[in-house]
Amino acid sequence: MQKTKNLVKRAFTPITIMLIPHSDARSLRMKIPSIGVVASVILWAVGMMYVASVAIDAFEYRRMKEKLDYYSGQFLEMKSTMMTLKRAESQFRKIFFFNSKEKILENLDTSDNGSIDMENLKFQLNSTMETIGEIRDYLSQQKDIYLATPKGWPADGRVTSVFGGRVHPKSGVNEFHSGIDIASEPGRPVRATADGIVIFSGWSGGNGNLVAIEHGFGFSTLYAHNKMVAVKLGQKVKRGDIIGYIGSTGNSTGPHVHYEVWRSGKPVNPHTYIDGRS
Repeated sequence: MQKTKNLVKRAFTPITIMLIPHSDARSLRMKIPSIGVVASVILWAVGMMYVASVAIDAFEYRRMKEKLDYYSGQFLEMKSTMMTLKRAESQFRKIFFFNSKEKILENLDTSDNGSIDMENLKFQLNSTMETIGEIRDYLSQQKDIYLATPKGWPADGRVTSVFGGRVHPKSGVNEFHSGIDIASEPGRPVRATADGIVIFSGWSGGNGNLVAIEHGFGFSTLYAHNKMVAVKLGQKVKRGDIIGYIGSTGNSTGPHVHYEVWRSGKPVNPHTYIDGRS
């Protein structure tokens, strides 16, 4: 019992704390029980530990948030890549459903770390996308070439004069015939045999009403002796579009279309392209 009284007495024994200012002001003395000093030290220590704990939690939270944001970005990027791959797969399935090269080109649509090895997965996906991009670029170019290559008949009818040497029906002179003549009923449509841009449309002396189309990739075509033309200079046309109508204008002996195919600046036999052997 006496020991307890002695401990209580010591705990409440006052301790004098003197604050001495650097100026001429009077010093300040405070008497605080010993237990108050101990309690203050303990509270300060607890407070410091709490502050340190909060700081550590904040640092860990920030670190986890950065990692979460990183993985979220990775998965969003991967999701976008996978969607692109699915679209590409769908497109190629559609492409190779067709049995012939012509059908493929006609229907081609050329209009994107933790325990998971994300970097390796991204590398593989990017490599696949590059390969698909190269295939798409190649097929796009092949489609452009296909659409620019003359194909089929410019008009319904029968061939009355072939490509090459012949005797001119009016002059009777041997000459080189740079195209073919296709006789047909007056007024029947004359159609473009490939996609291109009209580079001439109008009267051209002995050729009568003439339409000339530049197709690109070295190809151009001419359609002469039209009754009237249906396109204008600079107009874009597609294979099968009506560009004129069968007539007998210019140096002509009857209603027909004189059809020429030029490749790399030289006339070539249109029959090669009419018969699809280009």
